[in-house]
Amino acid sequence: MVSRLPPLKPLPAFEAAARLLSFTEAADELFVTQAAISHQIKQLEDALGVRLFRRLNRALLLTEEGQAFAGAVRQALSQIATAADRVKRQDATGALNVSCLPSFASAWLVPRLARFRARHPEIDVRLAADYELTDFSVEDIDLAIRWGTGGYDDLFEIRMMTEEVFPVCSPRLLQDPEKPLDRLEDLRHHTLLHDDIRTDWRVWLTAAGVTGVNPDKGPRYNYSNLVLQAAMAGEGIALGRSAIAHDALEQGLLVKPFDFSIPSDYAYWVVCPKDRADHPKIKAFTEWLLEEARLD
Repeated sequence: MVSRLPPLKPLPAFEAAARLLSFTEAADELFVTQAAISHQIKQLEDALGVRLFRRLNRALLLTEEGQAFAGAVRQALSQIATAADRVKRQDATGALNVSCLPSFASAWLVPRLARFRARHPEIDVRLAADYELTDFSVEDIDLAIRWGTGGYDDLFEIRMMTEEVFPVCSPRLLQDPEKPLDRLEDLRHHTLLHDDIRTDWRVWLTAAGVTGVNPDKGPRYNYSNLVLQAAMAGEGIALGRSAIAHDALEQGLLVKPFDFSIPSDYAYWVVCPKDRADHPKIKAFTEWLLEEARLD
């Protein structure tokens, strides 16, 4: 079927010349020279083996074959233009597949998604929460939010937000007169809660200059949101990351017993394939993420 097609490049030139009955006006419309229009029409006529125009002294007329061919070409080009518009609209609307860490999804992203839907009701966010790095070459993921140090090879990346690390606990723990939390050293009287996602009590205690506290003792959790849930339940004191703990602190479910915090060496990054960074859906979601991060 493809081998029977005429050369496609001259078709827009032919359609414009047939509609305007002028090589000069067709050239102006397509921003090319009259000679280029004439050359493309001759190329098309040679390929078809028929004359498409009658060239008179002061006029240009379609031949019978030209009239029949012009209608078919105009319809085909119109269908292509319609299909192209449809593809563009689909790229700006519909589903947006996003990958991120489960803790970040539940503690930060999901509570804010309603604001994105209110702004972009034409985009449906489909969230995939897991700890595996997204392989954009094989997975149906448009954009990922990664927690790390950046420098992701062959990907577009933009730092979304940095974090600080600090102790958090239930407000009830501050009301226990037998186990005060007035000084950093008072941590020795409390259970330390641990997670396995690079939030290390040993590092924090060393930076704070606290001694006499066992940095390894206490229950462990493999999800950051689980260790925060345990802290909210009054099970002990957790190291909170500012992004994950933000909403619980705002709602009074957690409190910071001390002002001392240390910067995390990890940050949140928005990443996607470089050739898709400017696609409307991805760009809209990225801009919204950055705006939400600034609000925090």
